[in-house]
Amino acid sequence: MLQSLSRIARPLALFAALMLVGACRRNPRQADKKELLVYTGITMAKPMAEITAAIEQKHNVSIVMTQGGSEDLYISLRSAGKGDLYMPGSTSYRKKHFAEGLLGEFVSVGYNQAVFMVPKGNPKGITANIDQMLRDDVAIVLCNPESGSIGRETAGILEAAGVFEEAFRRCEYLTTDSRNLNKALRNGDADLIVNWRATAFFPENKESTEIIDLPSGMARPKELQLTLLKFSQHPDIARKVMAYAASPAGQAIFRKYGFVDAQGKSEK
Repeated sequence: MLQSLSRIARPLALFAALMLVGACRRNPRQADKKELLVYTGITMAKPMAEITAAIEQKHNVSIVMTQGGSEDLYISLRSAGKGDLYMPGSTSYRKKHFAEGLLGEFVSVGYNQAVFMVPKGNPKGITANIDQMLRDDVAIVLCNPESGSIGRETAGILEAAGVFEEAFRRCEYLTTDSRNLNKALRNGDADLIVNWRATAFFPENKESTEIIDLPSGMARPKELQLTLLKFSQHPDIARKVMAYAASPAGQAIFRKYGFVDAQGKSEK
């Protein structure tokens, strides 16, 4: 199953790499500024946009963010050989790719956690039980484990419960990342998705989405790490982004977007 899923993911990685080339083109008016490139998983894009905007203003630099599935982003940065920071949705990507020598020091900026998400009002009466994903009257959409961090996390949850093959076989379709999972729920393609909890608090989702928290033994909090890339051309400024993200001001930004901060505190 995972081999077939990887064949789906590779064209997506190529697309991400092509998008990266466009993202790296400089605005002539900014040619005198240092320009940083940050790779961030989609779920973390909103808090990271605020954090990088603050650094741009304070230090007169330009910061380009490219976002996507965590694995696709790593493939893009490895292929491009350029960039300054990488923030995937799970520490598993650091463990998987660390031996390649591209990932340097990091700071911990908080945690996210997988949950069930359903339309507001939970019309199908779904509960926090994994067997809900096998109901004949419940349509599910899942993330590809080979492209996004939530896909990898979902696969781990389903494998531990012994329903991986059946759930993936009966899902409506596979998508690439957390953003497209939420889109599937909003569009009515799914009655149930597994997604990162913080995304339910994003403005485009909060009015239409309801969270069903899973037992912590089933869906453990996942640490979020902001990593300096070893080929960074501007490590001094990149470290300022890291320091701000880990500071009280940066942690408040993460809490605002539904994340649990590095000290285990949350606002939602």
